[in-house]
This record gives sequence, C-alpha cells and structure tokens, in this order.
Amino acid sequence: MDTAYYVNKAYDMVIIFAPKLVLAAIVLIVGLWVINFIHKALTKAMSMGKLEHSLQSFLGSLSNIILKMLLFISVASMIGIATTSFVAILGAAGLAVGLALQSNLANFAGGVLVLLFKPFRVGDVIAAHGFTGRVSEIGIFYAIIKTADNKTIILPNGPLSGGSITNFSTEPLRRLDLTFGVVGNDDIKGIKAHFLTMFNEDGRILKTTTPTLKVIEIGEAAIKMSVSLWCNTKDYQALSDEMPETARDFFTAKGIKITYP
Repeated sequence: MDTAYYVNKAYDMVIIFAPKLVLAAIVLIVGLWVINFIHKALTKAMSMGKLEHSLQSFLGSLSNIILKMLLFISVASMIGIATTSFVAILGAAGLAVGLALQSNLANFAGGVLVLLFKPFRVGDVIAAHGFTGRVSEIGIFYAIIKTADNKTIILPNGPLSGGSITNFSTEPLRRLDLTFGVVGNDDIKGIKAHFLTMFNEDGRILKTTTPTLKVIEIGEAAIKMSVSLWCNTKDYQALSDEMPETARDFFTAKGIKITYP
C-alpha cells in the first residue's frame, strides 16, 4: 500500500476544500447571527404593531425556520454539495403536505386574516355560523367561544373569516327593541306616558336619547306597541331579560294589564 500516495491525496483535498469549509463556516456563523438579529427586530416590530401574541409567535417561528433553511442550503452549495435534488425533494414534500392538509391551510389563512384585521377580540360576544357566545380564545386554526349555557364551541377560522360575523361588543351603545300588548286600555297617550315614566326610573336606560314608542297594531283585545330604547352594551342583556317583568309589575300597580310576546 502506497501510504505516501494517500497522504498526498488527502493533502490535496485539504488544500482544495479547506478554504471552502472555512468560508462556509464563517458564512454559517455570520448568517445565524444575522437571522437572530432579524428575528428580534421582526418580533419587536410586530409587538409595536400590536399584533396578537399567537400571530407574533407563529410568524416569528415561520420566518426563523425559512431563513435558516435558506442559509443551510447556501452553505451546503458553497462546500460543493448538490442542492438541486434537495430543493426538489423539499418542494415535492411541501406539495404533498399542502394537499393533505388543504382544509387546515384554509383555516390557517383564515386565522391570519382574523388576527390581522380583528373583526373580533377575546372577550367579545359574537354570533357566527348559528352560534352565539363570548370569545375565549383566538388561535391560528380555530376560534373558541363559550355560549350562555357554558358550552364550548370550536369554530374553524377558514369558514369563520369568509362568513358573516355579528359582533355585539364593538359599539359602546346598543338599542333594545321590545314589543308589548296593552289590554283593555285605549288611552294611547296615557300608555306612552306610563312607559316613559317607567324608563326614567331605570338608571341603565340612557336619557340622552328619548325612547321611541310606536303603535304597530290596534286590535280588539289589545293595543300592540313597539318600544326602542338605548343603553350601554354591558347592560343590554340584563335589561332585555328584566324589562318584561319590570313592565308587568309597573303597569299592574296602575291597574293596567300588559302582555309580552
């Protein structure tokens, strides 16, 4: 065995590849430092932009992974490793995964839109896809709401971002619409005056906007009236639940019978 031949061969390979390895190592170290700097700057920018925490975390991790993959591919090509096949395999794998997770990708895209444009936030009461409840969590793929009877509803972000959403918490004020039937009393002006007196006694009903009272039907048995009043959004549900009973007690004390549909 010619030891000198192999030593010389090894020496020649070191001479050829050593500069490439040193340069690749320098590029790798500097590249990782640059990626870390970009990651911190991006995180700070997203934080200043007040993006949702879950979106910040996901975008930060995604950008970090993509940049590191590009760096490693570049370093591999510098030391002579063929990266064409590697890139092709990654592309094919990405396509296969994308097709397999098509619905999840739609939910991901919807989650990004929801977190960016904020049609609702955690704590808001919304109605979407036949469900009404308070939003308890907004994730990348799903939003979770709690209904009034304490059910947990998980809504995929894909259909959620592309469908109609009613947000009951966006505005500070809401209008409450009620309908009452007044039995055996034809004094419409007196009835309206009684309603206004009752509303004035409830501090939750805003006095800046006068409640609206309209006769919508005059029947043989009763006069049907629609009532519209304004309140703070936080008082809406309690006022809606309590007003029928309050009106019954108020009008009964005055000898007037009312009905509530």
